[in-house]
Amino acid sequence: MARKAKRDLTIEQQLARGPIDLPFLALVLVLTAIGLITVLSASYASAMYDLDPDVFTGGDPLYYFKRQFGFAVLGVAAMFIISKIDYQQFRWMSVFALAGSIMLLALVFTPLGRTAGNTDVRRWIYLFGIRFQPSEVAKVGVILYFSASLSKRNDQLKGPPKKWNRRTFLGRAGDCLDRIGFMELVPYAAILVVVLVLLHKEPHMSGMILITVAAASVLLVSGISLGWFVAGGTLVVGALAFLITQTEYMTKRITIWLDPFVDYTGDGFQPIQSMISIGSGGLLGVGLGNSRQKYLFLPEEHNDCIFAIWCEEMGMVGAVLLMALFSLLIIRGYWLALHARDRFGTLLIVGIMTLLAAQVFLNIAVATNFMPVTGISLPFFSYGGTALAIQLAEMGMVLSISRQIPAVKAE
Repeated sequence: MARKAKRDLTIEQQLARGPIDLPFLALVLVLTAIGLITVLSASYASAMYDLDPDVFTGGDPLYYFKRQFGFAVLGVAAMFIISKIDYQQFRWMSVFALAGSIMLLALVFTPLGRTAGNTDVRRWIYLFGIRFQPSEVAKVGVILYFSASLSKRNDQLKGPPKKWNRRTFLGRAGDCLDRIGFMELVPYAAILVVVLVLLHKEPHMSGMILITVAAASVLLVSGISLGWFVAGGTLVVGALAFLITQTEYMTKRITIWLDPFVDYTGDGFQPIQSMISIGSGGLLGVGLGNSRQKYLFLPEEHNDCIFAIWCEEMGMVGAVLLMALFSLLIIRGYWLALHARDRFGTLLIVGIMTLLAAQVFLNIAVATNFMPVTGISLPFFSYGGTALAIQLAEMGMVLSISRQIPAVKAE
């Protein structure tokens, strides 16, 4: 009976029931477990003294850990559920994911929006009793939509030729732009502009950078001409540079990055303390749970600066081991992209893994003062329940695609 039921399944349904990629799954679970342990160690003092104006811990030293653990369980469950879904279903979901994420970004500017402490930075919304950043949802929405849409194009984004009135200047210009593939890029550029403008209004520079990098990676792998990619990249970098120089808080971050000691009791305090944490760890660290900087010296010790606490407690050896685990996960993800069953699977994994790689690199770069402070969290480690759950859901998408890799290629 079981064999007959299996024969009744379509080829797509049988493929969707294939084995998931165990090396990728193991790396995700290991990083999540280590991240939970690190959150417990890093957040202990901060939760006990209850100093965050946006969070009431009630003096419970396990407050942040318990919440993070709960979202980790939720995220792992979502990862396994999503991994069992035929990833072809994500195609039609992509439109709703993109539209929903744009709506959530717009809700930030309504009474549902929330600011951080006493600042004017408005990046969160409070919905259904949960406080989260819509930018986390927007990252997934953009990657899904771009992957689903671009996977339908076979000749470097060029669709059916359009008829232009070549007797007019506009017609000749339109025909020229159409032939070089510019017109095919317009819808994607328009979507990016809408998302980036909403993020700029918050303001949320780190979110803008991550979404731009993820979208660019999908466009590049889809077959866009390298010339357009270079031109678009130059334009984006120029726009970001202009925004940075015209925005006071961003300009100040550049100044602090160049010399944190010009304001060592103010904005320079965090990068200085982060470097002290990393340096004091030495080769082998002071031991898990024995960090001194977490006792109210290092700001954002369980969030953006959690890598510095890990380095202090586990030393350079622990830092190298952690970066090796992230590297293995990213490399394995790209391997799965190369062996995906179709173009949609390839583009989707590339977008997700490039986003993950960018977050890891930028977070560590900020912690070591290699780059200005951006507010980018470390995946699977930084405190943030909804962000962790969404990251694990993204890993579920990758695992769903891994189920349909042909057996010959997977060996």
